Parts: sequence; C-alpha cells; structure tokens
Amino acid sequence: MKRFADLLDRLVLTPSRNGKLRLMVDFFAEAPDPERGYGLAAITGGLDIPGVKPAMLRALMATRMDEVLFGYSYDYVGDLAETIALAWPERQGAAGEGGEQPEAEEPSLTEIVETLSHVSRAEGPKRVEAWLDRLDSSGRYALLKLVTGGLRIGVSSRLAKQALADFGAKDVAEIEELWHGLEPPYTTLFAWLEDVAEKPVSAALAPFRPVMLSQPLEAPDYGRIVAEDYAAEWKWDGIRIQATRDGGVCRLYSRTGDDISGAFPDLVEAMDFDGTLDGELLVARPSREPGIVVGTFSDLQQRLNRKAVSTAVMKKHPVFLRAYDLLQDGPENLRALPFAERRARLERFLDTLDPARFDLSPIVPFEAFDELADKRANPPHPVIEGLMLKRWDSAYVAGRPKGPWFKWKKDPHLVDAVLMYAQRGHGKRSSFYSDYTFGVWTGPEDALELVPVGKAYFGFTDEELKQLDRYVRDNTIERFGPVRSVRAEPDHGLVLEVAFEGLARSTRHKSGVAMRFPRVSRLRWDKPAFEADRLETLQAMLE
Repeated sequence: MKRFADLLDRLVLTPSRNGKLRLMVDFFAEAPDPERGYGLAAITGGLDIPGVKPAMLRALMATRMDEVLFGYSYDYVGDLAETIALAWPERQGAAGEGGEQPEAEEPSLTEIVETLSHVSRAEGPKRVEAWLDRLDSSGRYALLKLVTGGLRIGVSSRLAKQALADFGAKDVAEIEELWHGLEPPYTTLFAWLEDVAEKPVSAALAPFRPVMLSQPLEAPDYGRIVAEDYAAEWKWDGIRIQATRDGGVCRLYSRTGDDISGAFPDLVEAMDFDGTLDGELLVARPSREPGIVVGTFSDLQQRLNRKAVSTAVMKKHPVFLRAYDLLQDGPENLRALPFAERRARLERFLDTLDPARFDLSPIVPFEAFDELADKRANPPHPVIEGLMLKRWDSAYVAGRPKGPWFKWKKDPHLVDAVLMYAQRGHGKRSSFYSDYTFGVWTGPEDALELVPVGKAYFGFTDEELKQLDRYVRDNTIERFGPVRSVRAEPDHGLVLEVAFEGLARSTRHKSGVAMRFPRVSRLRWDKPAFEADRLETLQAMLE
C-alpha cells in the first residue's frame, strides 16, 4: 500500500503534466501484477467498492473522536479523507514487552481491493477500521480515497492511458480502442506493453474510436484558410460525443472515451444503424418550426452527470446528435478517407435515421477569409460558439495534429463583477479559499444590491491565489462551514474581471442568468466596487 500511497502524494504535489506521466510510468515499472493494475483502476475510476460509503466513514470516526471536534477539523481541512487520515487516533491495544505496541503488517493494495470487492456493507467498515489502525497518515489517506472513489489528484483517465502508452512505447490510440474491453487488474494489457505477450483482442463490442481534435486558429494561419482547401462548419455549444453501434450493442462515449450511454437512453434507443458517428450532443426545444430548434447549454446541463434519467426529464429536454463525421459504416473503417468523401458518406448515412434524433451539421459557405470573420462575429444562432475549419483532404487522425483542423471560437465575453463568497478548495488547494462566487449590481443607485451571477475557480496564478486567499480572510463578515461571506459594498469590495463563453436565462438563480465557462480573467485591485457592471448589462447580452 505504501507504494500506491506515495504515488498519490506525489501526483497531488506535481503540477506538470510530464511530471505526472513520469510518476505513473515509474509506478507501472516498479509495482508487480496485480498491484499496478488495481492502482491503474483506482486512478481511472474503474474500481467499484459498494461496501463502504462516506456516511459510514463519518460514523466510524465518531467511535474514535468527539463529533464536534471532528466537525471543526473537517471544516478547517475541507476534505473528508484527509481529515480522517490526519486525525485518526490509534486504538490502544495490548502492549508488548517493554511497553511498546506490537507492529501489525501493513495491508497491500491487492489485499484491500480484493477483500472489499466481495464484503458486505456491514463488514466493509470493520475491515477499513482495522486497516486504518495498521497504516500511517499517508496510507490512511490513500485507503480512504480508494474506497470512496474521489481521488482528486489531477489525473484524467486520458492522461493515465498516455502514461500506459509511454510505459510500453505504444500509440495511445491503440490503448483507447482496447480499453472498454479490458477489466482490472489488466494483466493482459501489461503483458503486451512489456512485450511478453501478443496484443489483447478487444472483447468489447461498439468500441471507442479515439477522437480527432483541432488546433486554435491564430493569426499566422489565417492565410491558409481558403475555400479550395478548407470546409467551414459551425462550432455548436454542446458536448462532443461518439455514437457507435456494433453487433446490436449501442454505446455513447464522451470525447475522452467515458461510456455515457446510461445518461441518454432516449438517444441510444434511436441508434438504428451499424457504424460510428462523431458529433455534438444537443437538446431540442419544442417548436412548430420545421427542423430541430436547438436548446441552450443550460438545457443540456439538466441531462448531464446523471446516473438515471426520469421520463419527465427526457420529455422536457430531449437530446439529439448533430453529426460532424462518419468513422465507421457497418464493418468498413472510413477514418483513412479524406474528409470530403467521409462527408458525402455521412449525408447518405443520415438519410436512413430518425431526423428528430440525428441531423447533419451544415457546411458554412465562404469564398474569402473575411467572410468567415464576419460570420464568426455574427453567428445565426446563440448556441454557436465559433467555427470549425477542416481540410477537405484530411484523414480522421486521433489526437490533435497541427494543420488539418482548426477551431476559431468567438472572443469571450467580459464583465466586471464583485467577489461575494469564497469556498475552500480540494486536494492541494484545501487550505486556500479558491472557489469564488461573484455578483453584479442591481437596484437604484442609492440602494444598490449585489446578485450572484457565477462561480469560478481558475484563471488566476498561484501567486494571485495567495493574494485572493489573504483578501478573503481579511474581509470575512460571515462563516458558513467551508464558505465565507466577504465584505462587498459599493465603497468596499474586490472587483474581478470575469471571462465567459455564453449566457443563458436561468430560473434557478436570483439574477435570472447563468454563465457558461466563467473564469477569472484579471484581478481589478484598481477598480472601486461601485464601478462593477450591472445586471442590465448581462440582460442586454441575452437579448
């Protein structure tokens, strides 16, 4: 367990992507089977330990520590696993000769995972309690993160797959296509990566095909975009997904290869085809107009991150796929074909599908680059966030190659808002107030009132985070657990310049608006709070 605990500690404290990759590669090289496979499963969210839940851990802690004292500690630390790991008091047992406590052998990662995979909910907490007594604080933290599934170590499933590719000197696309047919502890995968066995045969029907991504279009590349070479499409503000059906098995994948089929059964049910479509998941709004009327990203959020979806929600927010590309047509792999040919095949492919669930992303005609600049600045629909530019002769290549595809997003909106609330972060940010709720002014000039319009937790440097944390502590007026209310008045407050991609109406927020991808753009220490923007400014953007 110590090796896995050390890995987690170092991953949390290593900010660079390459540093995290090196740590994982070293772990895969040093840890034996099946330990490294279980560690990989924990990092990628592939472990399911139903016998232990956070509420059980709180109840377990109550048998060892005063609940009020634990509550204060949890409030300060901000993370359940970290609090228990630090505060766990060892049980006083029988002392050995000389008065010292007998040392118990530390459990291994393999022992923990294989034991918890079959224990009952009644037995699970007892096993965890015994292990907590045998581990140091670092091991306890790793154990608790393992059983709750909330690692928060800054490692995505995609990054872990890249580490596997680096470890075995393989193409990450090969690993992604195999992934959904593999199970922990991945012994056949590691045998192939170490060149001691043949490549595993994918056991999964409807496998994930690694997606092709685009590069941001920048000024030096403007001259390359000519109509003879590039097609233009609208960049829709939904989520990029892949819909694939193979041998009667239907799956929807996110762009990172996560299976999200369970959240969208209405779309899965309509997948009456054999092949793989690449496109944008969007919500359709009821309308008497012909064709599909696209809902906002706020509408789509009602469907995201749900394990189960009610019939009422599916009826109110029906989803559909706006298709960009055709990767597989029956048994035929089309990815090596040029985009122009794949596009023609896609048009024919969609003719046979339900038009309420699958439609075609239109080509945006242009003759000169200046026309595209005008279209980008004035798109015909509020759910468009820019343009996609694709070479007509480009193959569908996994990853982000330079040149074949560009994205040209609209410039972000900017608004000056006032900091209202701050909340403790998680992981390495657990000792800082790093999540910020901000608002804009409303009401008459002699009775101004702030209404919250968004929340952001990135966009600032580490040094700015320290400055913000100090400001929050020095200007706190109320405390609500891990949240602090900050002094925010017309003559006293911190103005944040906030960038965001879009705005939608919202009945859930007092302001009536919800921001898309807000982030802190600048700290306006120079600007008095009363000069921040008013709600009417945002309402005008809606209009």
